[in-house]
Amino acid sequence: MHMVLLLADVPAQTLPARSMMAFTLASHIILVPLGVALPLITLIMHGYGLRRDDPTALLLARRWSAVMAVQFAIGVVTGTVLSFEFGLLWPGMMGRWGDVFGIGFGVEAWAFFLEAVLIAIYLYGWRRLPSRTHFLLGLPLPFAALLGAFGILAANAWMNTPRGFTLDSAGNPVDVKIWKAIFTPMFGPQYWHFVVAMFLTAGYVVAGVYAVGWLRGRRDRYHRLGFTIPFTLAAVLTPVQFVLGDSIARQVFHKQPVKFAAMEIVWKTDTHVPEYLFGRLHPDGSISGGIRIPQLDSILAGFHADTKVTGLTSVPASDRPTAAQATIAHWAFDIMVGIGSVLVLLALWYAAMWVLRRRMPASPWFFRCAAVAGLASVVAVECGWIATEVGRQPWIVYQNMRVAEAVTATRSTSLWIMFGLIIAVYVFVFGSFLVMLLKMRTRWRLADEAGGPRSPGDTPEKDTPETYTPYGPRSAGSRP
Repeated sequence: MHMVLLLADVPAQTLPARSMMAFTLASHIILVPLGVALPLITLIMHGYGLRRDDPTALLLARRWSAVMAVQFAIGVVTGTVLSFEFGLLWPGMMGRWGDVFGIGFGVEAWAFFLEAVLIAIYLYGWRRLPSRTHFLLGLPLPFAALLGAFGILAANAWMNTPRGFTLDSAGNPVDVKIWKAIFTPMFGPQYWHFVVAMFLTAGYVVAGVYAVGWLRGRRDRYHRLGFTIPFTLAAVLTPVQFVLGDSIARQVFHKQPVKFAAMEIVWKTDTHVPEYLFGRLHPDGSISGGIRIPQLDSILAGFHADTKVTGLTSVPASDRPTAAQATIAHWAFDIMVGIGSVLVLLALWYAAMWVLRRRMPASPWFFRCAAVAGLASVVAVECGWIATEVGRQPWIVYQNMRVAEAVTATRSTSLWIMFGLIIAVYVFVFGSFLVMLLKMRTRWRLADEAGGPRSPGDTPEKDTPETYTPYGPRSAGSRP
C-alpha cells in the first residue's frame, strides 16, 4: 500500500523523461571512450612511428586520426542533445542548482571547442607540416579530452555529494563556493575511475579490431602493431582500474551508504553481512536467487567481518531506491566487477607471455578473448553508470532534490513523442557512423591490397593516393 502511495507522488512526466535521458546517455557513452582516449592512443602510435622511423606506425596513426575526427563529429550530435535535455527535461534542477554546479558544464563546453580546433589542426597537419611540429601540435589533444571529462565528472560528482553552498529560508542555495562545488568528496575517486575506464576501454576496442584481423589470417606487421600498442596500454591499466574500483566502492560506502546498500542489496543495517552475487531483492527485504557468500560484504567494506553495513531500511522508503531499482543497481555493479575481473585475467595472460617468452600469446583463444574485450569493456562502462545513477534514486541531487521535483511540466504524451523522434534520429546517426567506418575500412584494405599479395613480414604501405607515408616527398598523383 505504501509503495502505491509512493508511485502516486511521481509525476507522469518522470517515466518518459528518465527513459529519454537514459537512452541518450547510454548512446553517448558508447562514443566517450574513443573521444577521451583515442587521441592519446593515436599520439603514442605517432610518437613511436617518428622515433623508430616506422611508416607502418605512422600510417596507423594517420588512419586512427581520421576515425577520431568522425567519432568527434558524431559525439557533437549526441552530446548536444544531452546538453539540451538537462534544461528541457530537468528545469527544476537547473533552475535551482545551476549556479552551483553549472561551472562543470562550462568547463566541458570550453574543452569541447578546444578539442575541435586541435583535431582540425592535427588532421590538416599530415604531410603539410614538419613531422616534429605536427606531433607537438597534437600533444594538447589528450589534455583537452581530459578537461572535458573533468567538467562532466565534476557536475556528476556534485550531484552525488553536493557541497559548496548554504540554503536560505526558502531552500534555495546561496553563498556558493565554486571550488568546494567542483572538488567534492566523490570527485577524485569518480574522475580517475572514469578516466582509466575510458583509456582501457578504448585500448581494448581498438585492439579488438586487429585481433579479429589476426584471427582471419592477416598477420602482417600492420595488424601486429595495431594490436600491440593499444592492448598493452589497456592491459597495464586494467589492474590499476581494479584498485581504483575498490577505492570508489569504499568511498560510496562512507559517503553514500544508502546507495551502497542498494548496490549490495543490503536490507537491514548489520555486521557480518553476506555478499550476494546477483540475486533479486523483494519489497519485503527477502532475496531470491544469486550466490550467497557469508560475511564477505562486511569484509570487503571494512576489511573485517564486524564492519557495520548500513541497510536500505535505515531511511524511510521515500528516501531510498525501490527493491526493483536496488536490484538493477546490484546487477549492474556485479556485471561491471565481473567483467573487470575477467579482463584482469586476460591482462595477466598477456603479461605472463611477455615476461616468460618475450612474445605475444599465440593461442587463438587469446585473440578471441581480446576481440570480445572491447565490447565487454563498453558493457562494463554502461553498467557503471547504471549503478551510479539508479543507486542514487530517488534523488537527482543527493538528499537535496528528488527526481520528481526536478522533472519538466511538459505533457508526458509530448515527451513520449519526442523520445520516439530521438530514437529515430539516433538510429540514423549511429547507422551513418557505422557505414562511414565500414567504408573507411574497405577503402584502406583495398589500398593495402593494391600492391599485390604480401608475406607476413611485409607492411601494407605503398606510395599511392590512399596509403602514402604521412611525411616525406609526395608521389605523382597523391592527394593531401
